[in-house]
Amino acid sequence: MTEPRRTELRANLATVRHRIEVACAAAGRDPHGVSLVAVTKTWPASDVRLLAELGVTDVGENRDQEARPKHVACADLGLRWHFVGRLQRNKSGSVATYADVVHSVDRQPLVTALDRAAGDAGRVVTALIQVSLDATAGPARGGARPDLVDDLAAQVAAAGSLRLGGVMAVAPLDADPDTAFARLAEVAARLRDSHPEAVAISAGMSGDLEPAVRHGATHLRIGTALLGHRESPVR
Repeated sequence: MTEPRRTELRANLATVRHRIEVACAAAGRDPHGVSLVAVTKTWPASDVRLLAELGVTDVGENRDQEARPKHVACADLGLRWHFVGRLQRNKSGSVATYADVVHSVDRQPLVTALDRAAGDAGRVVTALIQVSLDATAGPARGGARPDLVDDLAAQVAAAGSLRLGGVMAVAPLDADPDTAFARLAEVAARLRDSHPEAVAISAGMSGDLEPAVRHGATHLRIGTALLGHRESPVR
């Protein structure tokens, strides 16, 4: 099944990259300024290997119990690993050993735990502040209120084993992604006023990458459009 899957992934990757190029052209942006993060949640390590063969360098995972063994299985590929799911403090010690970027830092206790864990592992982890763009969303979706981002960013910037990378957000369900990502762009611009190095904007998934690019996204978290509809979770 390897060759048919490689053919499928190659075609999907070409389609996604074309969408990014078209979106960048419409926004007057250089596509080299937009990173594709392949979110391989529920897909096997063999797919990660095939994507790496096709030139993918950034891989995202949502769950530590799936990400950790997948990282071990693909450790020889030199990939950049992104943790993009909601992170519990008790998982920080594990995630800090393999994640190069954590997209979901949204509360001060997590900053403290992740900083300590990264330090214990002898690593520096890039942290993105997850911003909540939905005032009605419950805590399960994660994200810091926009008015709390500056204080949280200051704590990340002061941490010895974290590097403040920028912001991340998920467009609210049943909302206009253009409006959501425009708001995120405002939060990101304000953050850069205090932290010029925090240039990353992680926004946009399979269904809304175009508006994300339009509003300055530097990292797109693409799963379904690249790998297909989800299989049952890896056990």
